[in-house]
Amino acid sequence: MSLRDKHIVVLGGAGFLGSHLVDRVLNDGAVRVTAIDDLSTGRVRNLEAAQRDPRFAFIRHDITSPIPHSGPVDVVFNLASPASPKDYESRWLETMRVGSIGTQHGLELAHAREAVFVQASTSEVYGDPLEHPQQESYAGNVDPTSPRSVYDEAKRYGEALVSAFGRKKKLSTRIARIFNTYGPRMRLDDGRVVPQFIAQALSGDDFTVQGDGSQTRSFCFVTDLIDGLVKLAAAEVFLPVNLGNPQELTVLELANAVKRAAGGGSGQIVFRELPTGDPKRRRPDISRAQSLLGWSPRVSLSDGLATTLESFRAA
Repeated sequence: MSLRDKHIVVLGGAGFLGSHLVDRVLNDGAVRVTAIDDLSTGRVRNLEAAQRDPRFAFIRHDITSPIPHSGPVDVVFNLASPASPKDYESRWLETMRVGSIGTQHGLELAHAREAVFVQASTSEVYGDPLEHPQQESYAGNVDPTSPRSVYDEAKRYGEALVSAFGRKKKLSTRIARIFNTYGPRMRLDDGRVVPQFIAQALSGDDFTVQGDGSQTRSFCFVTDLIDGLVKLAAAEVFLPVNLGNPQELTVLELANAVKRAAGGGSGQIVFRELPTGDPKRRRPDISRAQSLLGWSPRVSLSDGLATTLESFRAA
C-alpha cells in the first residue's frame, strides 16, 4: 500500500512526532491530511507549513471523547500521548486515559472507516530491560507501581487493545515501538535529555547528568523515525516493530556530543541523583524493521544534533 492519494488522520498531529508525520505524508502526496490534537503538549506552530496546504485540516479535540469525523479515512496514526517524564508526571491521569480510552476511540474510528490503524508505542514497554539489545519478542521488565508506570502501562495496554481489535474485529493494525527520538520541534523544557542538554548548551549553563551518566540510550533523528512509521503503515506487518537507532551511547557521551556540536562553551558537567525507575540500558534490535520494512536509520548523531541546534537557534 502506498500512502499517496490517501486520507491520513494523525492523532496527536500537533506534537513533535505528529507534526513531522503530517509534513511527510503531505509531501508524499496524500490527498487529505487531518491532524487531531487537544494541544495539551502539542503546539499549533508545529503545523505552520501544513496549514498553508489546502489538503490539510486541523481539529482541536481530546480523543478521550469520541472522535468527531465523517467521510472516508485510509490510515489512522495514533501518536496522541504525553511522551516526556515531565509531562506524564504532571499529567499522569490524562496519560493513562489517552493511552486507554483515547486509543479505543482511535481504533473505533479506524474500524468504522475500514482504515489501517498505526499505534505509536514505545521502548518503555520493555521497562528496565534484562535483555540487551531488546527484541520484539522480549516481554519486558516493567514495574507497574513506579512513577514511570503511568506511561509504560498505558502504552502496554494500548498494544493489548490494538492487538485485540486486530484479532477480534479483523482490523488492519500496526504497532511501532519507538525508541528515543530527537530533532526540531521538541520543546526545550519538556524534560527529555536531548532538549535538556541543548537548552543548557545554548544558555551556557552546566550540563546536568542524572546518576553517573553510565546509563545508555540510542538516539534516532526524527526524519529517520518518521520514515520508519510510513514504511510500517504501508506494509502488511502485524507484529510489533522496533524503530530506533541501534547506536548505543552513554548519557555522559551524549552530553559531550551536544557540547561539541554547540561549539564547546563554558558549561561543565554536573551530576544529579538518578530518578526512580530510570532504565540502565536501552538499545533496539532492529532486525525485524530491516528485514520486513527495508528500514534502517541513516542520519548520524553529529548531523542530527547540528540540525537540531540550528533549528533552536533560528527559533
